Amino acid sequence: MGTGKSTVGRLLAQRLDLQHVDTDKMIERRHGPIPRIFEEQGEDGFREIERAIAVELTTDVGFVISTGGRFMLDPANVAALHEGNRVFCLVAELDVIMDRVMHRRSSRPLLAGKDPRARVEELLQQRADGYAQFESVPTDQRPPSSVVSDIISRL
Repeated sequence: MGTGKSTVGRLLAQRLDLQHVDTDKMIERRHGPIPRIFEEQGEDGFREIERAIAVELTTDVGFVISTGGRFMLDPANVAALHEGNRVFCLVAELDVIMDRVMHRRSSRPLLAGKDPRARVEELLQQRADGYAQFESVPTDQRPPSSVVSDIISRL
């Protein structure tokens, strides 16, 4: 959340002349707003939708895929998308993430509550081991074009 996945993914796809898929946008086009999905189906229902998207994306090639923050922590999604593909984990410091996400807090169900900063910190701690399995790309204080160039140099 707030690391630049969608922006960097879109720009990377343009630079590589590939199609860009944003899994959250794909879900919203098909199922409606994510906050509503969480409200009506809960987080478990949302994660099931993500798993179906992961399986669907294994049938195509030539994409840069931007996923939701927990998408690649699900072993089923990793199994579907990791084999034969490069996976990068965009990372940012807590203060940077907070600056980026607070203007869109209402569209982020996992930030509901009185202390979104504590919630983001908690999520980062919970997800650290899972994120560590992928190549890390820092986005702090870097324009998206610099992050894209970094990823391309790694490819």
